[in-house]
Amino acid sequence: MTQIRIAVFGAGGVGGYFGAMLARAGFPVAMIARGEHLRAIREHGLRVQTAGGEFTVRPWHATDAPAEAGPVDAILIGAKAWQVPQAAEAVRPMVGPATQVVPLQNGVDAAEQLAQALGREHVTGGLCRLIASIAAPGVIRLGGVEPVVVLGDLEGGELPAAAGALYQAFRAAGVKVQVASDIQAALWDKLLFIAAVSGAGAVARATIGETRQCPPTRALLQQIMEEVAAVANKRGVRLPGDAAARALALIDNLPAEGTASMQRDIADGKPSELEAINGAVARFGKQLGVPTPANAFVYAALLPQEIRAREKSSSG
Repeated sequence: MTQIRIAVFGAGGVGGYFGAMLARAGFPVAMIARGEHLRAIREHGLRVQTAGGEFTVRPWHATDAPAEAGPVDAILIGAKAWQVPQAAEAVRPMVGPATQVVPLQNGVDAAEQLAQALGREHVTGGLCRLIASIAAPGVIRLGGVEPVVVLGDLEGGELPAAAGALYQAFRAAGVKVQVASDIQAALWDKLLFIAAVSGAGAVARATIGETRQCPPTRALLQQIMEEVAAVANKRGVRLPGDAAARALALIDNLPAEGTASMQRDIADGKPSELEAINGAVARFGKQLGVPTPANAFVYAALLPQEIRAREKSSSG
């Protein structure tokens, strides 16, 4: 198997977990992080806590300067959705002639944003499913959901060589990885799920178990998903007819104490992916003439706090 070099831009819960798994399998991984988290990784390595135990890895590089890593074969973008345009500029020193950049954050816009900045030939579509967070500087805690990565060519063809090598690297690292023949449908399928869990959970300030058990918030979950499906269909995205039903069944099987990352960021007073999730559904719906009252309500209810969190972040 080809020994590819991999960079993770944004080594938080998502990027940190997958980067650590790849590093543990022996792949050279450069982790781009900052602040106390970066200092802890440099001094003690990156520790990953799971229900089955924990492990620590020391990445090939741990830095806040992508140029120190130089060109790599594949770059995982673990930054939040609103940080993708800045991430696209920041990773340029790591992009070589055949490098593939794979976005893993929530939302459906990241791949196109990266393609516009770096060239479509350098971008492979991607998404992931997991519950993970930074428990402390240098420590990633995994929740009770099996992590999955999905890769897909933006044009629906075969994966580019570097993305194919990344797929094999994930398999070698013990990460469940899939290839989507229609990555846009896969992204919208995830958006349908995450908009419901994030939006309903955030406005109700409740866990997944509480949200799905309470009849009014369960109805809100369902309405949010049905609106996402309607917008996707209007955009020509080929979602399965039972997408909402399958997503609700998945929600019913999630750990009851779980919460979505957007919800956790909002609860902590941090900038969140609200604009890229429920805000995007409401925005696309307005453009296409598709009613999205539930998503518009969630967006309106959470926007003042989002604005406050962004102002605090920019001034701090």
